[in-house]
Amino acid sequence: MSLDQEFDNEEDEGKEMSFIGHLEELRWHVIRAAGSILVFAILSFIYIKEIYHYVIIAPAKPDFWTYRMLCKLADKVGYDELCIKALNFKLQAIGVGDQFTMSMTSSVIAGLVFAFPYAFWEVWRFIKPGLRPAERKSASGAVFYVTFLFFSGVFFGYFIVTPLAMNFLANYTLDESIINEFSLASYISLVATLTLACGIAFQLPVVVFVLSKVGVLTPAFMREYRKHSMIVILIVAAVITPSPDIYSQILVAIPLFLLFEVSILVSAKVEREKLREEQRLAKLGNTEL
Repeated sequence: MSLDQEFDNEEDEGKEMSFIGHLEELRWHVIRAAGSILVFAILSFIYIKEIYHYVIIAPAKPDFWTYRMLCKLADKVGYDELCIKALNFKLQAIGVGDQFTMSMTSSVIAGLVFAFPYAFWEVWRFIKPGLRPAERKSASGAVFYVTFLFFSGVFFGYFIVTPLAMNFLANYTLDESIINEFSLASYISLVATLTLACGIAFQLPVVVFVLSKVGVLTPAFMREYRKHSMIVILIVAAVITPSPDIYSQILVAIPLFLLFEVSILVSAKVEREKLREEQRLAKLGNTEL
């Protein structure tokens, strides 16, 4: 058997082993990512009372940071309705084990948020070796940008969207005789949903980057439909902040507008990189001829 044939056989065996090895590698990446979430969930459960007092229940109190800032803003713009001085509701645990169940659920959610950077890093470690050198270069810093956007969205959802939605839902009544007594489960669900949803929504530039890489999106297409996107963003802002107050909708819409503009810049950068690569390959082709 020639050396070339031996090399081909070894390469074929490597390819066969690499498939099995990739499955094994993926399994360990998933285990480590899940393990990090479990570790942070356990730590969160240990300090669950502090987390509830200073973080989870905080938007339900009139002295929350966002409400105080809105009152200051109301004084400056002369719009008193923007100031939130009271929240017309009480939290209650209806079921026997509601408080314990919600402490477990909240610990898992907190563990997911805290472990997100490491969990995504594990996912990226599995994906990165399969990329081409040019793709790795263009995707450098992916963990940082994804993590930064996620936590930016989480903070935006927690400090802006959640308080505005909470204020509207707490003070909306069909009749004065009806008392708002929200269950702890519904409150946790609202806070977690709005916060995590914003964290995911803020990944728009990353999604645009990927879609631009595969040729689905172009900056020209996004610029052409910029006006339509503004209407969609205003509708989204109106939905996630049910308050009829225009100031609340503007506070939510502005970051979404900025994300869309950043996404256009990201798509434009991808397009420029594609053009440079095509020009480089064309020059190489002409040189070989």
